[in-house]
Amino acid sequence: MAQTQEERELSVVIGLEVHVQLETDTKIFCGCSTAPTDEPNGHTCPVCLGLPGALPVLNEAAVESAVKIGKAIDATIPEETRFHRKNYYYPDLPKNFQITQYDEPICQDGELECLVAGERRTIRIRRAHLEEDPGSLKHKGGSIDTAEYTLVDYNRAGVPLMEIVTEPDFRGASEVRAFLSKLEEVLEYLGVFDSARDGSLRIDANLSIVKGDKIAEDGSIPEDVLADANRTEVKNISSHKGAEKALAYEAQRQKNAIKRGRGVEQETRHWDEARGITVSMRSKEEEKDYRYFREADLPPLQVADWKEQIEIPELPDARRERFQAEYDLDSEAADKLTSTKQVADFYEDVAAEFDAELAATWVADELLGELNYRDMTITDIQSRLDEVKALIELVATDEITAKNARETVLRSMLDDGRGPATIVAEEGLGKTSGDAVKAAVTTAIEENPDAVEDYHNGEGGALNFLVGQVMAQTGGSADPGEVNQLLREELE
Repeated sequence: MAQTQEERELSVVIGLEVHVQLETDTKIFCGCSTAPTDEPNGHTCPVCLGLPGALPVLNEAAVESAVKIGKAIDATIPEETRFHRKNYYYPDLPKNFQITQYDEPICQDGELECLVAGERRTIRIRRAHLEEDPGSLKHKGGSIDTAEYTLVDYNRAGVPLMEIVTEPDFRGASEVRAFLSKLEEVLEYLGVFDSARDGSLRIDANLSIVKGDKIAEDGSIPEDVLADANRTEVKNISSHKGAEKALAYEAQRQKNAIKRGRGVEQETRHWDEARGITVSMRSKEEEKDYRYFREADLPPLQVADWKEQIEIPELPDARRERFQAEYDLDSEAADKLTSTKQVADFYEDVAAEFDAELAATWVADELLGELNYRDMTITDIQSRLDEVKALIELVATDEITAKNARETVLRSMLDDGRGPATIVAEEGLGKTSGDAVKAAVTTAIEENPDAVEDYHNGEGGALNFLVGQVMAQTGGSADPGEVNQLLREELE
């Protein structure tokens, strides 16, 4: 599609700061649980509340997760990295500083490849560093700018975060959504992240508008051009879809301001999901405002050799390619079957016992289709996957028809929790064959003389009609191929 005049004259430049909550049992600097709880401030202690004299102790599991992420994004892990204090005041930051990493992050100069509008794009990752999460604010009676009052819950304070900072490589909101989807997929494969947790992925995005003629042919933008372009930071985005909507809105807001002769203020803006707009929060802080200095209570971290020692699983792209080669799957099936690690693992489990094509049909099409319809994922039925395999066994051994397995048994399994054998017995879905099918064929021919005449006159739809009549008589429990063959023999 040809670019509009506006798109050629004004181009969007976006860089991301993605905050990923790491899946550890305890917080990053203390022993408090990270498990979800409905009790406000129930998972707190002197360390994560920032009480005087409390000292942090680094969580080894959080560091291991950081190294795994570094390997997955092909980042450099330096010989020595360290923590700093980032000083600023927020009500949900009890110490009035955040322990984070500044100029010596654990992961540097990585990249992640993603698919954007059918084309592979490499997004550069400047850094990925460990830090602690602040607490959470509960706005009562409205949003952040209209609430009657705000409550603070410190259960999240101290939960380990990995902040992944990209280069300004995005040129549109849809690209951001594609990248976030790919990043989340990789993180879940690594086992360091759970998208089902509330607030597990939060996005801050820096967006600027620059003149199109300032962008080089290879898509790069000179540093001085970026420095001269005022940018806004859009905060508190919590989903892929939300990121796309927020940044599309903000890009248009800035373009409109420029077209009307108004400048773009360098500020921090809040994404109001309910209203679908960004609202001004405060002027944009600069690096000097945070007054970084080294965290004296934590020694330097030396884990470069862990990159060779810690193993990571086969990542989505590699597994997708292997599935196509090993199981002779097309790209669409391979995409579905590697959409999550749990789906891929289950497919390989099924394919080890049944024909690969049958396994792909049942996992990618039938099972995932029914789960998506119910807004469920495979993790919701993790304890029942053996029952799904038992259902596939019934189809593979011709105990029931694929139609009954799909339309009755699988749906009943998901809707009322019964097992496949129980459903088959209670619904009388055992496969009809032999004399019973022959009798149904004879009856269908005798009761439908018009269809028989149409068949002899060469009308192809007549045979399908008669097959349907036989299937109806047998409650869908006859094999359609057998019915088709018997009808042809009788009619001829």
